[in-house]
Amino acid sequence: MPRRTRRSLRGDLRRPLLPGTGPLAGVSPVLVFLVVAVLFAVGVIVGGTGGALLLGLLAAGVAALLATTWGRLSPPERLARTVVLVVLVAVTIGVALR
Repeated sequence: MPRRTRRSLRGDLRRPLLPGTGPLAGVSPVLVFLVVAVLFAVGVIVGGTGGALLLGLLAAGVAALLATTWGRLSPPERLARTVVLVVLVAVTIGVALR
């Protein structure tokens, strides 16, 4: 596999990860970020079973996106996203137990 230069890596950041006309193609990334941040905050603040369910829903969404995009991600991207998922699951378990 050829080694990519910094310039080619920078160019990769400008194109969409999964271009297409799927159901999420027209969704604003800012809106998605806000929805995820609100879900996370509400899940942590509410706590207990309700908060754990919200965080579990969020973790399931992150896992589905990770599984869908796995083949297009580089090893460092896979590691970073897997760490995010593991931390989210740990927070979910912590919220469920309090």
